[in-house]
Amino acid sequence: MKSSNVLRFIESGILIAVATVLSLFQPFQLPFGGGITIVSMLPIVIVSYRYGVKWGIFTGFTYSLLMMATGYSTVRGLFLPDDDGGSINIIRALLIIFLDYICAYTMLGIGGLFRNKFKAATGLCLGAIAALTARYIVHIISGAVFYGAWAEWFFTQEGFYKAGDVIMDNFSGKSLAIIYSVFYNGLYMIPEIILTAIAAYFIGKIPYITRKKQ
Repeated sequence: MKSSNVLRFIESGILIAVATVLSLFQPFQLPFGGGITIVSMLPIVIVSYRYGVKWGIFTGFTYSLLMMATGYSTVRGLFLPDDDGGSINIIRALLIIFLDYICAYTMLGIGGLFRNKFKAATGLCLGAIAALTARYIVHIISGAVFYGAWAEWFFTQEGFYKAGDVIMDNFSGKSLAIIYSVFYNGLYMIPEIILTAIAAYFIGKIPYITRKKQ
């Protein structure tokens, strides 16, 4: 194996490990899943910027498997009967895992999209925005399809005041489910996108980190 390939594996492994550790610290968590981390997805974006999108996608996929492992209790819960003792919908559980873990985290691999189009800091920043936005979109799809039934309850909580009433009066069915998913997932993904983009811009000014590899 060429020394350059060895270095790529080592660097990628280290950055995946850093991303995994950072993902464990969530200062803000939502009750039904999701939380703001300490820019835990940035290391995966950096891998993609340094080695290209193809390698980034592979790295993101590897990271998704680790996220499934660290989120074992959540994944396991998808295969347990609900509180009413209903039957387990294995296909539904597998689809949720596919979207919320495999697809969502693999999307981080597109972080290198702008590596040859802008200066390093700008390219890494835009790549981070694109990658995390892609993950956000996947969560929106999953949330609207599988958790849309929570929308009515969600928008009738006291914290929404009149805004919740306006939403409930003007939307229903699939459109309400989509708005719910956009809002719920946005509570943690939008701050995460902003924080990661800012961090990416400043880290992108460090020549060694953004040095592009083949």
